[in-house]
Amino acid sequence: MPVRTNNCGELRDEHVGQTVSLAGWVNSYRDHGGVIFIDLRDREGVTQIVFHPEHAQAHAAADKLRNEDVVWVEGQCVGRESGMANPKLVTGQIEVQATRVEVLNKTQAPPFTPDEAGRVGEEVRLKYRYIDLRRPRMVHILKARHRVTKIMRDYFDEHGFYEVETPFLCKSTPEGARDFLVPSRLQPGEFYALPQSPQLFKQILMAGGIERYVQIVRCFRDEDPRADRQAEFTQLDLEMSFVEAQDVMALIEGLVRRVWSEVLEVEVGDIPRMSYNEAISRFGTDRPDTRFGMELIDLGDIAGKTDFGVFKGALGLASGDGTVKGICVPGGGTMTRKETDGLADWAKGFGAKGLAVTKVAGPDKLETGIAKFLAPVAGELIERMGAKQGDLLCFGADRSKIVHRVLGELRIKMARERDLIEEGQWRWLWVVDFPAVEWNEDQKRWDSLHHPFTAPCSEDMELLETDPAAVRSQAYDIILNGSELGGGSIRIHQSEVQMQVFKLLGIDESAARAKFGFLLDALKHGAPPHGGIALGLDRIMMHLVGTNNIRDVIAFPKTQNGADLMTEAPSLVDDAQLRELHLRLALPPKPAVVVGTG
Repeated sequence: MPVRTNNCGELRDEHVGQTVSLAGWVNSYRDHGGVIFIDLRDREGVTQIVFHPEHAQAHAAADKLRNEDVVWVEGQCVGRESGMANPKLVTGQIEVQATRVEVLNKTQAPPFTPDEAGRVGEEVRLKYRYIDLRRPRMVHILKARHRVTKIMRDYFDEHGFYEVETPFLCKSTPEGARDFLVPSRLQPGEFYALPQSPQLFKQILMAGGIERYVQIVRCFRDEDPRADRQAEFTQLDLEMSFVEAQDVMALIEGLVRRVWSEVLEVEVGDIPRMSYNEAISRFGTDRPDTRFGMELIDLGDIAGKTDFGVFKGALGLASGDGTVKGICVPGGGTMTRKETDGLADWAKGFGAKGLAVTKVAGPDKLETGIAKFLAPVAGELIERMGAKQGDLLCFGADRSKIVHRVLGELRIKMARERDLIEEGQWRWLWVVDFPAVEWNEDQKRWDSLHHPFTAPCSEDMELLETDPAAVRSQAYDIILNGSELGGGSIRIHQSEVQMQVFKLLGIDESAARAKFGFLLDALKHGAPPHGGIALGLDRIMMHLVGTNNIRDVIAFPKTQNGADLMTEAPSLVDDAQLRELHLRLALPPKPAVVVGTG
């Protein structure tokens, strides 16, 4: 391989007169009456190369170059003629007059070039990811990701953390998402699981006296497809001993201040805190986007004055948790009947029976939708909701959980579709005081809202047996612009408390020993008070580089159904491998193919 003296984003006026050598990919080719120009690209940028006929060998080789050929070029750096500079390139003041060229690899006709990536489908880009990665945008993202992880490691090193690697082959302890299972060849019939997080290991590290642990780690969850999540993902994981919740939160605030300052030159101020109950009540979600208003308004007292059956039915639910709330969509009165009917169908996807709407026609006048049922309270309703003429009022009436979910999702949908979110905002929030458990109606049991190792608030401990729903946990989530960047908690560090929580969750002593015996033993042998947090690195990068597609910030992502289109994983394995693992497949039958007779 010939020597490369410079990269393709480096040369400037001060290099004029020097003999330089560059290597990279042909980004474009132009023949101007015998003088050949190519733009040579590497990860650092683009430099224009000129081939004159007097350098016959180089000119002849250049005449055969095409996009994405890999070449090495040597020549003299010269200033461009007056008026010929290219302000779009950082190297636009100079060019290299080539005297030698060597083709390092002649490419076949590519399915697309990096410049054409925006005009091909994502599946094509993922299949040929090595070409897609050549795009300057992808290079910028991966460079930014490298920079962010370096900032993180430096920051935690300054704060006395050890980076410790935890195992990938773990014990399966399924309590949330499905595990990815790995069969053991040496212990036939037994399986490892790929870690959904290093949660138990980092607690063991605290019991081991490490005190401050951090890791940028790959995690795995066999979940159904979601646009903002991958089956394998990366998180910043940390744990600290002898701390309270505010210590962990203060540390993370310092981290995001440094990252946003160094990467974007954006200053992050004090991050406000909001209780879980307030977040649900005002925004319908525990990850509220506070960049815009359109908050949920409690209308139970006003709804009770009407004869509208839907409202009365919700308020009279035997369960006692019925509610009526609404949101005001600014300017939504311009929506057509077809559009508002579409909202009702959309709401059914979130468990609602429909969506009641009406439009504001004046200070005390409503029209269309359910206006006739609300006429006696129109003025009071409009005033309560802060509505103006031309606004759309949307109502949820059902069990509280359904109303909050539907109106919370509707709030986001309307804000995005109607451009109500001002760009360039960074609205941070800590959500705290989560319930420790929530009732699983389908399985008739209590589930952890975070995970079963989260410590209940000490003042609520006595309620664990008498009123579990009232027990708050020492958990905290950090939210940015409506996106959960991470969550953490103070952990249970006493085995008797851990067993009490397991019992509440329906995990008896034998099951607890089978799944978590090693943790229970560690808690019995001098585990200190400890807590931590995990931040999603992929989601952080999505915010920093300005994309809503998680696949943009991962070098080799999977599709939404978990496929790697480039390597064609997952794939079948041969019978010999299965026999060695003592496995036999029992695949579901393929659907029958019906062949027509005429």
